[in-house]
Amino acid sequence: MRAWAIANQKGGVGKTTTSLCLARGLATAGNRVLLLDLDPHASLTRAFEIPADPPPSGTHDLFVGNGVGLLELARYTHVPDLQVVAAQPALATLERRGATQPGLGLALGRALHTVREVYDYVLMDCPPTLGLLMVNALAAADRLIVPTQTDPLALHGLADMLRTAEMVERSRRRPLPRHVLPTLFDRRTRTGVASLYELQDRYGERVWPYAVPMDTRLRDASALVQAAPPDGRGVDMYRRALKWLLEQEAAGEQHKEAA
Repeated sequence: MRAWAIANQKGGVGKTTTSLCLARGLATAGNRVLLLDLDPHASLTRAFEIPADPPPSGTHDLFVGNGVGLLELARYTHVPDLQVVAAQPALATLERRGATQPGLGLALGRALHTVREVYDYVLMDCPPTLGLLMVNALAAADRLIVPTQTDPLALHGLADMLRTAEMVERSRRRPLPRHVLPTLFDRRTRTGVASLYELQDRYGERVWPYAVPMDTRLRDASALVQAAPPDGRGVDMYRRALKWLLEQEAAGEQHKEAA
């Protein structure tokens, strides 16, 4: 099983859309995929039309010690081989609990260990803030994927995110490969093109050499999880991005074997 964290400390960069499109692509290729919504805003959960009232069972249960595991929390979706664990607003209270309850920083890693033989991939949609939930995901992840909008402000957020990943990597004492996916790209604007070039120049091979364009069909997240996905340039570019990520993953595995 491989665990991917989809994270950025800046909001509005296409993080949930990226999680949905990558998870769907992996499942369509025949992988057993689990999506975890770790964001108290629950955008991913709403995309699957999971009712918010009463609050559903979900990722918050993994942190409160009630004995419920991922297999009990996972829900089937319209997409074969794709399951999802919902988020609840109570996730926002975990920061306070973390100060007084030891072990919460590794709760997600322990939960993932129990399903290693069940899923091929687990994708974690992280909240856009540095805190207990994001650190849990980074500590448990085999790979970090950072969607970033192609504009100057987003570049500052990306730098913060990559510094956070470096700190977590040192703490957990094993590599955390990092990949940057440019999103919401508008080639008609000078700042968009300049930002994409700056991304590629500053971060080199970590950056996918293309970009997901602005596409109104990607704004309807619920359409991305139906039995028949929408067509369009945005969805097609996410397919290409997934192919690149899998190539990066395979290259990393070959490098480890050679070492």
